[in-house]
Amino acid sequence: MTVPGTRNAPDVVDVVALGESMVTFLPARPGRLADVPAFHRSIGGAESNVACALAAAGHTTRWVSRVGADGFGDHLVEAIGAYGVDVSYVRRDPSRPTGVYFRTAGDRADDTHEVAYYRAGSAASAMSPTEVDLEAARAGRVLHLSGITAALSPDCLDLMRELTAPRPERPLVSFDVNHRPGLWGEGQDPDVLLELARGADIVFVGEDEAEEAWGLTGGPTAIREALPEPGTLVVKRSGEGAVAFRASRGQSCRRDDGGPPARAKPRVGEGGRDGTPQSPGCETTPRPAATARALKVDVVATTGAGDAFAAGFLSATLRGLPLTARLRHGHLMAAATLTAPGDVTEPPSRTLADRLAALDDPAWGRLRLGPGWTDADAEAAEEARTP
Repeated sequence: MTVPGTRNAPDVVDVVALGESMVTFLPARPGRLADVPAFHRSIGGAESNVACALAAAGHTTRWVSRVGADGFGDHLVEAIGAYGVDVSYVRRDPSRPTGVYFRTAGDRADDTHEVAYYRAGSAASAMSPTEVDLEAARAGRVLHLSGITAALSPDCLDLMRELTAPRPERPLVSFDVNHRPGLWGEGQDPDVLLELARGADIVFVGEDEAEEAWGLTGGPTAIREALPEPGTLVVKRSGEGAVAFRASRGQSCRRDDGGPPARAKPRVGEGGRDGTPQSPGCETTPRPAATARALKVDVVATTGAGDAFAAGFLSATLRGLPLTARLRHGHLMAAATLTAPGDVTEPPSRTLADRLAALDDPAWGRLRLGPGWTDADAEAAEEARTP
């Protein structure tokens, strides 16, 4: 952590997450926003959710962002810092507010779900290459970004292009497409998300959002054909599970503009089954390198599950685990969030997660997880499998 008033170089952490977080107001009871009489305050933000989940799982993390010089900004910094996330590089803006939003109790898939955002002109929307500490953002083994930031303002898009541009010493760049149609106003083109994804090393994208944002209807293979550049591409298939594509070893991958290879040096965790770094490059692979079926889960709430999946995958990547195990750890972290009401919840212990991720395919397919499963020890979790 940088000492206030000095110019010390930032400590290197496992993961840096950059993006906007907002104060979230959750309804005291179900119903339309017009009818809900009271709300409970919480926090929400795709990138900070990942940082919090990884910190709870034992990794060192940093959140880089901007918040207003107001009470809501104080709350965000304190709440995210309480998870063990380094928040010392969050800048305060005296002239712009912290973003807030209200939502109904129903999940996003519910037709009655409502969200009211108050983030236009927020402090985070003023993020730019000159208004964040780029050195702190790059001082991680992994830099995690999402497509939400690109939609906030032209300055934010410039920042995303800066951070995904190829450079010799950049960290492994993780990018969750996170297409939110409501954020893309008139004159904004979500095709820019495809551009940013092409500059990343690890990309997470849902099959449904690839169709909605880019019109891709051919499933995971079509998505890989549109995104040959990332060393690892994870396609989430809703209730069916997830598939991962990996770059072919030793192949040179050049961008569409004929620029330099996307990666200039081997990256942490981007190797074979033993985790050994592979040669730079990425050639389109015709079939997924790994798949993992979705778990059977007694869902409490879906908000934050995608962020948790990314956190689980990145945690396993940092540990150099095999690709299938990375997908399974993503599912397990998501299951922890799906079976609890908040955006961020206590993940399973590493011992429990490793044991469940190592189950054979039939046992994995029989596993069913409900509320409280992360409190169980490994033996109890084994007994939770349905016949």
